Amino acid sequence: MERRTFIASVAAAAVMARRQARAAPKPFRIGWLTTQREASLVPFLAAFREGLAELGYREGDNLKIEYRYGDDDRSRVGPLAVELTRLPVDLLVVQGAAVPIVFGLKLSTPSVYAFSGDPVVAGFADSLSHPRGGMTGLTFMAAELNSKRLEMLRDIVPGLKRVAIIANPEHPGSQIERAYSEEAAKKLGLALEFYGTGTESQLAGALATMDTNPLQAISLFSDGFAIQYRQRIIDFGMERRAPVISGWQVFAKSGAVCTYGPKLSESYRRLAYYVDRVLKGVPTSQLPIERPTKFATVVNMRTAKRLGLAVPDSILASTDELIE
Repeated sequence: MERRTFIASVAAAAVMARRQARAAPKPFRIGWLTTQREASLVPFLAAFREGLAELGYREGDNLKIEYRYGDDDRSRVGPLAVELTRLPVDLLVVQGAAVPIVFGLKLSTPSVYAFSGDPVVAGFADSLSHPRGGMTGLTFMAAELNSKRLEMLRDIVPGLKRVAIIANPEHPGSQIERAYSEEAAKKLGLALEFYGTGTESQLAGALATMDTNPLQAISLFSDGFAIQYRQRIIDFGMERRAPVISGWQVFAKSGAVCTYGPKLSESYRRLAYYVDRVLKGVPTSQLPIERPTKFATVVNMRTAKRLGLAVPDSILASTDELIE
């Protein structure tokens, strides 16, 4: 009797386990795709995961993330995207320079993105309210901030008259950034010299030209190319006592005298919202592209002191982070 009871209880437990397994929701699977190296995105990935956790997603429980890195080789992005769709994944989360490549593939898998350029200029959308191609997300582009950066340079560098702009002309929206800068320069009485640098050889040529034509400061437009070569550019400026200003915190941490621009960690946290909406069935076409809404000023006092520059109290009063 006890033996029959034991067998019956084991059988009942097995049936219950099967029912629970069938009842348990299948975890979502998303693909993270970038041209960059993993180390360069650690803080942003952390913010993205925090955003997902706040929305109830637990990696390894109800969410699985497949990570793919191009390691600064754009030719790897296409094959990696196809690989992810064949797993399959429910959604692609695409970062930086990988975005236009994935857009061109016209995949059936929906995508959300974090992109530094202007998505309308890049052709990903008819307007910020009308994304297309099965993709939507966030842009870091705030071209109007370039005017403010030139004002800050004017206030930091005594007698500033000549500023070099280093920018990737292939970066969608860079011409808009240049237009804002040129308009501000006229009002501030500054002469701008524009250096288009989309390749390492172009950058080398630009720096060689600047070496024969001394400048007083550098405004560096933010994008993936600038990130990749930021130390070379900042070191060049330091050696010639020409401070660099740019848009993202990482440049100040690398030696730029100041940065003013979007809080990228907040943008990556916000990216989780797009993931949640799409996984819950909202079409990407119904999710408008968002511009940054939170900004930060970071001042590198070590750089300022090394160059003998006094950062005005008016800038320090609004600074979110001081690097000392």
